[in-house]
Amino acid sequence: EEEERGAMAAAWPELEAAARERRRELALAGAAVAERVAAGGGRLPAAVLALPLLRSLELSGCPALRELGPGLAAALPALHTLVLRGNALGPAGLGEGLGGPLPALRLLDLSGNGLEALPAALGGAAGAEPAAAPAFPQLRSLNLSGNRLRELGPGLASAAPQLQALLLTGNRLRALPGGLLPPAGAGAGAVPGGPFPLLSRLEAADNESLDVANNRLQELPTALADCPRLKEANFRGNQLKDKRLEKMVNGCQTKAILEYLRAGGRGKGKAESTREEARKKKREKQQQKKDGGDGEQDELEEASKLMVKVLHVSENPAPLVVKASPGVKDVRPFIVCCVLKGANLKPGNALKRFLSMQTKLHEDICEKRTAATIATHDLQLIKGPLTYDVQPPGELKITPLGRKEIKAKDLLRQLQLEAEEQRKQKKRQNVSGLHKYLQLLDGKENYPCLVDAEGVVISFPPITNSEKTKIRKDTRDLFLEVTSDTSLQICKDVMDTLILKIAELNRFTLENKEDSGSDNESDAFCGPVNLNPGQNIQPVNFPLVVEQVRVVDTDGNLKVLYPSKTDLTTVSSLLTVIR
Repeated sequence: EEEERGAMAAAWPELEAAARERRRELALAGAAVAERVAAGGGRLPAAVLALPLLRSLELSGCPALRELGPGLAAALPALHTLVLRGNALGPAGLGEGLGGPLPALRLLDLSGNGLEALPAALGGAAGAEPAAAPAFPQLRSLNLSGNRLRELGPGLASAAPQLQALLLTGNRLRALPGGLLPPAGAGAGAVPGGPFPLLSRLEAADNESLDVANNRLQELPTALADCPRLKEANFRGNQLKDKRLEKMVNGCQTKAILEYLRAGGRGKGKAESTREEARKKKREKQQQKKDGGDGEQDELEEASKLMVKVLHVSENPAPLVVKASPGVKDVRPFIVCCVLKGANLKPGNALKRFLSMQTKLHEDICEKRTAATIATHDLQLIKGPLTYDVQPPGELKITPLGRKEIKAKDLLRQLQLEAEEQRKQKKRQNVSGLHKYLQLLDGKENYPCLVDAEGVVISFPPITNSEKTKIRKDTRDLFLEVTSDTSLQICKDVMDTLILKIAELNRFTLENKEDSGSDNESDAFCGPVNLNPGQNIQPVNFPLVVEQVRVVDTDGNLKVLYPSKTDLTTVSSLLTVIR
């Protein structure tokens, strides 16, 4: 046993340290890791299976990893998050690695591999007979993007009945199964083992056909219009609010539906319709011409409309750094940050759309802030370096958005009183605004906070930001922050989506040429005015710039760098990333 331990320490010092320190999180990446995996036959290191306390395991960007090997499910029963993104697991590279149940698993990311079929444990063809109990009863998020899947297995719904997010972009799917959600009116009496009752996010771009009939969809995502290979789509039997769109859906007019979504869901003039038709022909031409020439040019023109450029820390003369204190580990351990430059929030309702988008992300991918919380700041109003810290409720002071400076414990008490008053006035149990998130801090002896170089708290997740760094119409450069008590990968997935949504909003603002005049909204979001706003105005096709931000521990050791080379892959089908 001593010899085995010594061999493990020599080959895998990270695993030996994790075993010695009884760690619950482990992340492996980089060229050195890939070399050692290759030397071990392309399998997951066996020593990982000797870490039964692991709750989060990540091994990403390792082209040498071809299979997991047996025993993972049995050896790591407490696993909460499993990220195996950007490896070479395929066609059946999972082998017996997921051969058993993982009762605590909430997030499984297998994107960017070469999988051609789902394993039996995930309801693949070999697992057509449903098990007596779900293999993944707590699984909320499953990312299968960027593989070679041609179909989903018949037993996925039985294996993961609590699934909320299913990402299938960039596979070879010819169809998706209908009835992903229970039929309208099914209610609590839905048949056990039926379709996903909680599914709220489905991404299946860059496949060939889409069948989401007989669900509860109230609207269709505009991103469908940018799926050049989508030839057939069935949206019938839903609850669409747009009656004109519903008529097209009932008539199975896939072409008309995509054109309608591409036009923003409303009728447009003849000239604009002509431009939309020309755009569609370009997409078709791009699909047909795989060899250089005009096809490549069309592709470049299309990609230039929605792109971001990543600025590496080594290219940045003054990179922003976030120092994480040891105390956050027991309160809200995960944080991911970046800087995004070039946002255009001044014209018309751009700022309102930005704030509405953030609210929708909190409700959807952030699972009502229980999985993660987003905070957005005006970069010009931040004094770095920043510290991610914890403070007792009686000592933490913040100036919340729209309020005066207050201690955290008093703010929560105030919000609780407001919530009670709101219930009495509206005579209902549900409350709105910040009041919905108060229970997320129940039982915490310390509260998380992000503090600037002047000692000012600029963020108090998951409750509120500070008035000091509030975004206004003249804001061009943003500091983006995502925190979670669940997993680092959830933070990264949320940040990926946030950047994509901001890029989409920027494009919408540019294409619609709204009035940039002052209105009541700019008064509501007042702050220091940019005295020379013209100097930051970018050309239409100039990309947003995402600057990497490092999160380090108190000794300066790197904990997180975002965006890394493996980040933003979940949105790569919709966003061109220049590195």
